[in-house]
Amino acid sequence: MTADITVQRADITTVAADAIVNAANSSLLGGGGVDGAIHRRGGPAILEECRELRRTRYPDGLPAGDAVATTAGRLPARWVIHTVGPVYSTTDDRSAVLASAYRRSLEVAAELGAASVVFPAVSAGIYGWPADDAARIAVETVRASPFAGTVSFALFSDPMLRTFEAALAAPRAG
Repeated sequence: MTADITVQRADITTVAADAIVNAANSSLLGGGGVDGAIHRRGGPAILEECRELRRTRYPDGLPAGDAVATTAGRLPARWVIHTVGPVYSTTDDRSAVLASAYRRSLEVAAELGAASVVFPAVSAGIYGWPADDAARIAVETVRASPFAGTVSFALFSDPMLRTFEAALAAPRAG
């Protein structure tokens, strides 16, 4: 059984789910884009848990491709799963690291018992990953995952929504 996958045009901080995924930076201490929005809307409880994670488990920061969960604070979710996607490079293929960010997020969601997970377009914003390739990697990775819940992509713009819709409509790789 594989995940039921949908896409929606939405602000991820307003979507109700068991877990939402934060496209975090390795510091886990907030930033711009999705990361900043989640920290602002979720409130100080998220930052407090992130600081504790940095103090204990990740003193050097969360590695790219990994994921870890915290409370969702004031967000309409139970948990925030923070994942660090790679910065896009034209000289170094980091596709496996981007796929790992999605895969590890779903593994963490399963460990938590989450039945619904909402992702942003990891690495497709300030990290510069081309949208069509980011969407393809995201959809293929979720399809290949054993996660059996509901997965949604909450996309902030119409062009990104259309890109993910096209990736979802594409035939399965393999």
